[in-house]
Amino acid sequence: MNYFWSKTISTRSTILSNPIEYLKGVGPLRADMLKKELQIFTFEDLLHHFPYKHLDKTSVLPIGQISPSMDHVQVRGFVVSMEIIGERRARRLVAQFRDRTGLLELTWFQGINWVQKTLAVGGEYVVFGKPGFFLGKAQMTHPEMESVKDANVSGKQHLEPIYPVTEKLKARGLNGRALGKLTEQLFLVLAEKEIPEVLPRFFIVKEQLVPRWMAFRHVHFPPSADSYNQAVYRLKFEELFTAQLRLGMLRSARHRFSRGVVFSKVGEHFNAFFHGHLPFELTGAQKRVLKEIRQDTATGRQMNRLLQGDVGSGKTIVALMAMLIAVDNGFQACIMAPTEILARQHYDNFSALLSPLGLPVGILTGSTKAAERKKILSGIQDGSLKILVGTHALIEDVVKFNNLGLAIIDEQHKFGVAQRAKLWAKNTTPPHMLVMTATPIPRTLAMTAYGDLDYSVIDELPPGRTPILTVHRLDDARPQVMDFIKAEIQLGRQIYFIFPLIEESEKLQYEDLMQGYENVKAWFPEPQYWISMVHGRMTAEQKEMNMRRFVNRETQIMVGTTVIEVGVNVPNASVMVIESAEKFGLSQLHQLRGRVGRGSEKSYCILLSGSKVGKDAKDRLSVMCATNDGFKIAEKDLELRGPGDVQGTRQSGALSFRIADLVADRSILEKAKVYAEQLLGLDPDLNLQENAPLKNFLKAEKGGTLWGRIS
Repeated sequence: MNYFWSKTISTRSTILSNPIEYLKGVGPLRADMLKKELQIFTFEDLLHHFPYKHLDKTSVLPIGQISPSMDHVQVRGFVVSMEIIGERRARRLVAQFRDRTGLLELTWFQGINWVQKTLAVGGEYVVFGKPGFFLGKAQMTHPEMESVKDANVSGKQHLEPIYPVTEKLKARGLNGRALGKLTEQLFLVLAEKEIPEVLPRFFIVKEQLVPRWMAFRHVHFPPSADSYNQAVYRLKFEELFTAQLRLGMLRSARHRFSRGVVFSKVGEHFNAFFHGHLPFELTGAQKRVLKEIRQDTATGRQMNRLLQGDVGSGKTIVALMAMLIAVDNGFQACIMAPTEILARQHYDNFSALLSPLGLPVGILTGSTKAAERKKILSGIQDGSLKILVGTHALIEDVVKFNNLGLAIIDEQHKFGVAQRAKLWAKNTTPPHMLVMTATPIPRTLAMTAYGDLDYSVIDELPPGRTPILTVHRLDDARPQVMDFIKAEIQLGRQIYFIFPLIEESEKLQYEDLMQGYENVKAWFPEPQYWISMVHGRMTAEQKEMNMRRFVNRETQIMVGTTVIEVGVNVPNASVMVIESAEKFGLSQLHQLRGRVGRGSEKSYCILLSGSKVGKDAKDRLSVMCATNDGFKIAEKDLELRGPGDVQGTRQSGALSFRIADLVADRSILEKAKVYAEQLLGLDPDLNLQENAPLKNFLKAEKGGTLWGRIS
């Protein structure tokens, strides 16, 4: 939906929009490479291709002051001797280089003939490179050399930028330094007016931000480290602030302009269930979320809310009670789950909970039989079926609701925007949307990836839940682990064994799992023990049958892959064994652990790994053993992997920042969000004259529309 700004008013200068081939030093061939390798199509794209580091050539250091701790140094002196040492592959050119304070040994292993022709014994040069020491003697390998006649002897006026490039570009002579030459050329043709200020003056003064033009100049060519830091801060603040502003305007416009069906009351079904059939006391967090949903759906505007809750926090009962509010107001409700197993579980739970109310529940999946499918489609079309559970089958064109008022999406990260959009089209007035995730999202990501949604969190677990004890064991402790599992089975408990998918080939994945299955059978032979197995190559019917056997306690052990990550609720299962645990991500480990600890018995998660585990994997396993808190785990996951890999956020364009980093720049993001809210509180559509540059910038930045999300 595009609520505003149908027409672009561009603030872009003609120079910045110039094709990159028109920049001096580029030309058609280089331009083609820049476009293919770095997506640099225009002058502006080059302006936004930031260096990843700078080399300090602003000062000349005496050789006698070089120390092992230094990264790169620049010295000035004379070549006093040159000689070739060794033969063939061991051949190298060694030069002795001296100033008044000491001696530096320079070595070249490649380009020896060229260096010999270029350097002259007795010549005075400026040398730049990374120093090293051998037996207390300062050395430098493959340094940069410039004759004093050609060099800026007093040092450059700015730190030298080094840009990220690809191997293909390097092979064509476009390395990090060459890109710097092109950027220097760009600034020769750019005037200050062509990078105009866009932020309100109040923010610039309060945050002591450097001018926008200066920020771009100094992020590329800073005169000092301090000026570089100021430039980076300014650009990060602008990027995060404008992202929060777009999200805030989307949310604000939806609140003001979107139409939604009205749930004007809490009626008999909700009250009867709440007072007479609710199987447990709701937590304070569940009550708070229900109140938020109740307020949203009564306004006449469409609800678009993200509900976050850790594994076992009770999101499903909140979803069911929200559906009852819809039914009490004469509307239908549906919930879409990513797998048949999860859809069937919701159906079984809802049917059991609602049977005392005489309220039927339907289920529609890919495996629903034709006769039953026909009956369900008829029931939702004539309005006699009020609540429908399903998979992707719900968004098929043949599924026509009589009056859909609430659509719930479970495990929302498994669905794309286009799939969610199809649910919107199931009613003339779009239904209220509640998207749920059991994958806790760090606050910084939620603010950015889902900042256009209203946001609810269930941050309490139901009372009586016993924390799961998590331990890390090496492979050599396997006999003790198996003895412990046998003892648990003797107590009547059930066990999961989960194996990673560690090969790209589906055939090899299957073979890995089958090998693991045979190993488990060797420890737990039939008929003393019975084992089920679930994996991705099974048909839906096979998975369903094997899961049913485990749920019904016909088997004591379930061997599987991460296909059982969501949607399995077996309260009698007390042990989760994760094989090769070092190969799993934190979020996945936490989700798998959540399959146990769902009953009243003490539960355990055993992380099995080989003896050689990398540092990151050790960190992940340590975090898992230290806490059961999904939000703490999500924050650590963000630190370890970065935003692009965190489950459920990769598809969000909000994470495509040029310079900001959601892990390192949390404090800037928090500040930018406050400023964005302040500005929108005073001027929701940016119509005030002082906000015109910002409004025009946002329009031009996104081609005249605010990028947005369906839900």
